[in-house]
Amino acid sequence: MNFDSEPWAYLEASEAIDLEHEAVQSLASLLREGDDLAFAQTAFDYVRDDITHCLDAGDPRVPWRASDVITAKTGFCYAKSHAYAALLRAAGIQAGLCYQDIDGTLHGLTAALIDDRWVRLDPRGNNADIDVQFSATEDRLAYPDRPVHPTVYAAPHPAVLKALQVHATAQDLPLPKATVL
Repeated sequence: MNFDSEPWAYLEASEAIDLEHEAVQSLASLLREGDDLAFAQTAFDYVRDDITHCLDAGDPRVPWRASDVITAKTGFCYAKSHAYAALLRAAGIQAGLCYQDIDGTLHGLTAALIDDRWVRLDPRGNNADIDVQFSATEDRLAYPDRPVHPTVYAAPHPAVLKALQVHATAQDLPLPKATVL
């Protein structure tokens, strides 16, 4: 993996990863039991299972800030990754964002430093075709046979953030092209 920032940046708040927001802090506190590994898994399971992927759910909303995703309980893969990264960072676990090329468009993932190892985790949400489980030792992806871009970003890629911010409904959102990376 490559990193676009210094290590401390993977613990910081940003416009989309608003880890200091009350919704993020409250949920992180609620989910916090056990060590960092247990928290990382509990937070992953929560984002994967309790926050729907807006297209799977037919939800037209396009939240992009972690706090809005947590409050709305829905979001695109990118936004769900923002929420998971924010929860991890709120607990002091380094986390960043990764992207995967799915037929020419970007798919959002989270990378986390768990037990001294960076792993890519996909909190997109399971459905009839996808079953992603947490792992602290290996990448777990919804689309394991598709190429993953090697960079772990401390903040969302500008093309992803712009797409999420300027479109009013999920059905209108043109997914960012993989060529932007």
